[in-house]
Amino acid sequence: MPESKSRKKKTAPDADKPAAASQPQVSPPWLAPVMLGLMILGLAWVVTFYLTSSGLGLPIPQIGRWNLAVGFGLIVAGFALTTRWR
Repeated sequence: MPESKSRKKKTAPDADKPAAASQPQVSPPWLAPVMLGLMILGLAWVVTFYLTSSGLGLPIPQIGRWNLAVGFGLIVAGFALTTRWR
C-alpha cells in the first residue's frame, strides 16, 4: 500500500524567534512621595481632630465629625496608590 505524503506543519513567523524579554515595569518617580504623603497627611488629620475635638474642633470646625471621613479618605487614597507601585 502506498504511503501518503506527510504534511509539513506551518510555523508561525514569530515561532522561530526567541521570546523577547520584556522590560521590568518601573513606578513613576512621583508615586512613592505622593503615596506616603497622603497616608501621613490623613493620619495627621485624624490625630489633630482627636486631640482638638474637645475644644477647638480642628482641622475644620464647621464640618465636625466629617473630619474623620476626610482623614480616612486621604489614608485610603494613599493605600489605593500602593496598588500602582512596582
